[in-house]
Amino acid sequence: MPATTSISNDYDALIAALYQGPLESPPWQSFLPMFGQRLQAMAVSLVLRPPADGDSGLILNYHRPQAGETATAKLADPASWPISAYREHFFALDPFVNLPMGEVVTLAELIPEQKLLSSEYYQHYLQPAEVFHIIGIDTSEPDGLVARIRVSRSQHEAAFNQADKDFLSRIGPHLQQAIQIHVRLSRIESERNLYASAVDRLAVGTIILDEQGKILEANKLASQLLTQQDGIAQHQQRLLFDNRELNSEFKNLLGQLLKRGSAQKPGMAEALRVTRPSGRADLGLVIRPVPISEWHEGQSSPTIVVFISDPEQQSETSQQIITRLFGFTPAEATLAMHLAKGLSLAEVSAQLSISQHTARAQLKAIFAKTGVSRQAELVRLLVKSVANLG
Repeated sequence: MPATTSISNDYDALIAALYQGPLESPPWQSFLPMFGQRLQAMAVSLVLRPPADGDSGLILNYHRPQAGETATAKLADPASWPISAYREHFFALDPFVNLPMGEVVTLAELIPEQKLLSSEYYQHYLQPAEVFHIIGIDTSEPDGLVARIRVSRSQHEAAFNQADKDFLSRIGPHLQQAIQIHVRLSRIESERNLYASAVDRLAVGTIILDEQGKILEANKLASQLLTQQDGIAQHQQRLLFDNRELNSEFKNLLGQLLKRGSAQKPGMAEALRVTRPSGRADLGLVIRPVPISEWHEGQSSPTIVVFISDPEQQSETSQQIITRLFGFTPAEATLAMHLAKGLSLAEVSAQLSISQHTARAQLKAIFAKTGVSRQAELVRLLVKSVANLG
């Protein structure tokens, strides 16, 4: 194979690893070692969030194995001294920051050698870490995240030359695009986790199905209900009901919802009631299509969501949140939380070991603070409030 073809293949593999980075955990664990080896680097750092006082930042590092160490293509140990020392202290002394955006710069171009050698940063950090030559580039994505990549060699190795600068400059635009993808995916993942957490706190089970009706994901409550196999279960990645007629009805509903979804009709939902052989309260199911985009990729994508309500499950409510939302005292908040679980005033009094006279006085104060006049109204107010999301 001609040498130019080999170089081209290596470059293509490097760029592929760069764009694969946002999908890896930790990110860019394949790219950084490949990039370091391509530049014959002692170490490579990708700074996604610079360290600051009280914040160790987010830095991904690759360090070339030393003599006698096993060759590895993994990221460096975050606890190693060069990494931890920089994040905890030496970041504040680093002069190689805030480079001109998109421009490849070497440390030698930025600081005269004698000034560098006499600096505290070199004497207490770079020299013990055996770092002397550094090259880097800063890139930014539209939402403002600035990513820094730094490549280093020891004093006994060759300085970075124009060919190295040209190569890093060539990588820069791809790095910028990969960072943008990373930011977008991270934001989507954060939003997804936030909404999933809210659903969990509301004690609602969720099951996500693909267009074949196979289970893609189930939250904690739904998984518990499926494991109990009390009226509803999972078999070969599909929902299975104890009632044969209910299985047939559910299958028909899925077909109807899939047709609505493919036609991009507004989110019509269907409902089912599931009787549990154990005699526990019936489960309530709401089934609806997942909104799809114009570029929906089809199979193995979220297509149907099943929401499950178990009357015996209680949503989580924080006493502190209840207190702040309605101005309750701690005792009033405790009483209100017990009433929201469906207990009578007499039952709450017994559980809290207080007299009914005291309980009635607290309930009267609660009514005055919330503007309701009946216990049923209070329960409805608490259940519909944002307290359960606290």
